[in-house]
Amino acid sequence: MSGFLEGKVVAITGAGGGIGRAVALAAAAEGARVVVADIGVSLAGGDPTSEVAEALVGEIEAGGGEAVAAAHSVTTLEGGEKIVGSGVERWGRIDGVVAIAGILRERMLFNMSEDEWDAVIETHLKGHFTVFRAASAVMRKQEGGGSLVAFTSGAFAGSVAQANYAAAKGGIVSLVRSAAAGLDRYGIRANAVAPVARTRMSANVPMELAEMGDPEDVAPLVVYLLSDQARHVTGQVYTSVGPKIAVWNQPREVRAVYADGRWTPEQIAAGLDRGAGAHAAPRPTRGVPEGSRGQGSRGQGSRGQGGVRIAGVGRPTVGRPVRRRPYPAARTQNSLPSGSASTTHPSSPVWPTDARVAPSASRRSTSSS
Repeated sequence: MSGFLEGKVVAITGAGGGIGRAVALAAAAEGARVVVADIGVSLAGGDPTSEVAEALVGEIEAGGGEAVAAAHSVTTLEGGEKIVGSGVERWGRIDGVVAIAGILRERMLFNMSEDEWDAVIETHLKGHFTVFRAASAVMRKQEGGGSLVAFTSGAFAGSVAQANYAAAKGGIVSLVRSAAAGLDRYGIRANAVAPVARTRMSANVPMELAEMGDPEDVAPLVVYLLSDQARHVTGQVYTSVGPKIAVWNQPREVRAVYADGRWTPEQIAAGLDRGAGAHAAPRPTRGVPEGSRGQGSRGQGSRGQGGVRIAGVGRPTVGRPVRRRPYPAARTQNSLPSGSASTTHPSSPVWPTDARVAPSASRRSTSSS
């Protein structure tokens, strides 16, 4: 191995099996000292045991690495602090946290109980918060900052019978973006991975998946995000499946329509569909745990350096300036009820590249922007 993480201290929740285990072993192989955090619960969150964490520690140590077990729950601030504290007490610092621990409680929204909702939100979303909070409090005071790596899923775009899971995964994406914005000044970066891999969660998906990888396929991306080589990367969401790595788009407005004054319900009813319209919603799916469904379009792509194929899903923007289309000199009104709307705004700095509002030939007018 290349020693990508030599000397770093990394805490990994959910490290007892699946992707967490693969990440822990890969990090240790690259020189990291690993906090193996896992209470060994079942898929539904029951029957806790510390045996899986202790077994992995023994495996890492047998291979010449350093590791310590932390059998604490991520669902409380105390548990998060103890997980991070295990690394600090043993090695004096914490350089990275990877939050993978999770459970499933699948049920249609109208049948879901409060306990089923709370348990999943608590383990996934709050489970990220507790370890991220504890780690960032240490990282901001130590030299070198650190890296927070979250685990989300394609389910955050919506999935059938998983309202709790999808909501938690969507919250994790927002948490990462907020952490990236707020902690950058302290040298702390935050990113998320939406993996597609064979795990006990993905085994429950009652459908044939278009793309599928193994936990070991996901681990190299996490190692990279934990390393100093990724100091410039923050606020990103990546899919990892087999040989493919894809970056998700940043949220932004797609297109807008404006009224001359305050909207009325009648104007909205008459003009919204032809103006701003609606953005394509994802196709309903069922059972998309821990990145078990690939997202993003396919393209013919091209070959980059080192045999890397760049698929036709948009050019990467990290590390280079983004060339934006200039705002047009004139504004165009759409064919909406008289005086109701225009499709651009004089204060908008960028014309949306995917705006598809076509002005009517019979009612086109322009005015100075």
